[in-house]
Amino acid sequence: MRRRLRRAALATAGCTLLAACSTGDGGADDDTGTGTGSAPVAGAPAGTATAPPGPSADTETSWGPTVGELDTAAALVAGLGDAELAGQVIVGRYAGTDPAVAADLVADLHLAGVSVTGDNVLDADQVRATTQAVAQAAGDRGYPPVVGIDQEGGLVSHLGDVGTTFPAFSVAGDAVAADGDDGTRGRRAVRSAARATGLELRDLGFTWVFAPVADVTIGDADPTIGTRSPSQDPTVAGVAVATAVTGYRAAAVVSTTKHFPGHGAVTADSHEVLPTLDADLDALAERELPPFARAVAQGAPSVMMGHLDVPALDPGVPASLSPAAYELLREELGFEGVAITDSLGMGAVAGRERPAVQALAAGADLLLMPVDTRLAHRVVTEALASGELDRERVEEAATRVVALQLWQQRWSADRPVPADATPRATRAASTLVEAALR
Repeated sequence: MRRRLRRAALATAGCTLLAACSTGDGGADDDTGTGTGSAPVAGAPAGTATAPPGPSADTETSWGPTVGELDTAAALVAGLGDAELAGQVIVGRYAGTDPAVAADLVADLHLAGVSVTGDNVLDADQVRATTQAVAQAAGDRGYPPVVGIDQEGGLVSHLGDVGTTFPAFSVAGDAVAADGDDGTRGRRAVRSAARATGLELRDLGFTWVFAPVADVTIGDADPTIGTRSPSQDPTVAGVAVATAVTGYRAAAVVSTTKHFPGHGAVTADSHEVLPTLDADLDALAERELPPFARAVAQGAPSVMMGHLDVPALDPGVPASLSPAAYELLREELGFEGVAITDSLGMGAVAGRERPAVQALAAGADLLLMPVDTRLAHRVVTEALASGELDRERVEEAATRVVALQLWQQRWSADRPVPADATPRATRAASTLVEAALR
């Protein structure tokens, strides 16, 4: 049964802090414009109702790829066998720092890509060797692999000393809040920081960043998110998140808004157990969802599903495995992009039977870091072969993933990484801190 939210709350909550809802900085590389007006049809008599033409191949979707890229992706996916299709919806984990291990995993299992963690990082040369090896392993596909990393700033910065030290994302919220009704300095600083982070990641060979965090924290009682959250205020959080989305987009890196429907108000850690988000739908619409709605409206290409028990949606079932949670994201917030699970190796879901199959059936497009990547691939392949997993559902998922990678390939080709990416990142980090301290 469909659950209706107070859509007015979602539509207005993100825009009350500022008189205008634009999060761009108005610069030459501000890629936030999405005009929706319709021009008159040439030659049509005055007063005549004329049906608008259908979308062309160059028409962009709300989340990035063009209609043509979606068509190309669908054609590529339609030709995949079960094992290849299963691979295209998995972002694997691997152990150690040997680039060949990551590359072999991608090649053997036809993976969409891998997630790099702090345990996989030694130094910049080793990171580049890893991302290049993975790219070569996927080189004959015609689109780049997903090579992602948690690089939020603050405590969650898996590159360690290899990357620029950015402050926790709470500083972005502070910078936005410092703007007041008329200022833009804070938003400019947030956007510049996200863009600089994205360019530095691309310089190292990454195509995805698992950020920004859209969770609205409750403060000290929140053991997991804390300063990873931009704010305790949903409106401030929404502006910070949407602004970061525009910065990552300008850097031609795929951002991942997380952890839907909101991890900041729970008092347990999903790395260990399944937390309960005990709020009714109206409360979710007022507090947890506005930052996600704002990000979606700003063109977020990917949203990460949290491992959260939300009784108002699906009692006892993690949102990452719940059809009701995916329906909320897509039907109520209008999200059309790639829905990726949080790591399937976390305690909240790791003990469940075949969470990879459950997540895909529920509506996930990408499975992030299963406990055992090879086992998860085998389980998904078998579920496809037996018909337990609907092939059309998994093809839909893989099509979104491939289309987004085609977008990333096109945008990155048009936006080369500057030679001084790291000095720019250092300046951007300092500017962000200064904007927050005003």
